[in-house]
Amino acid sequence: MLHKIEVKQFIKSDLETVWNFISSPKNLSKITPAHMGFHILDDSDISAMYPGQIIEYHISPFAGIKMKWVTEITHVKEKEFFVDEQRFGPYAFWHHKHFIKEVSGGVEMRDTVHYKAPFGFLGKLVNSIFIKKQLKVIFAYRYQKMEELFNT
Repeated sequence: MLHKIEVKQFIKSDLETVWNFISSPKNLSKITPAHMGFHILDDSDISAMYPGQIIEYHISPFAGIKMKWVTEITHVKEKEFFVDEQRFGPYAFWHHKHFIKEVSGGVEMRDTVHYKAPFGFLGKLVNSIFIKKQLKVIFAYRYQKMEELFNT
């Protein structure tokens, strides 16, 4: 069973500025909670996002447990959207769409994540107890950081 999370946020900025920020993999660490231990392993190829780009990093989703996560940028339409998909990592399935569009007074940013926990029935249980809550915390943190960076 796939699970879905959607988050929408208004950004008081112009389309190009928001795009340049969210489409740069180097900015991921700025909007990811420190407790996640997020670290890009090879940042030599992350200055500009492009379809087919592979990003390899470490995360610590559980206290003290470090794991590798590999995502691929599969689609990019400049100043409109991009999609990242997990190739190796903690999920059985991960598909994350990032959309932006110009609206009156700024930019609307919208994320849609479809994911599936690993381990079948046990994964469903872990999702309801832990994973879904953790993802909500991560996106709440991201929302707050974007507020601080752009809306204050």
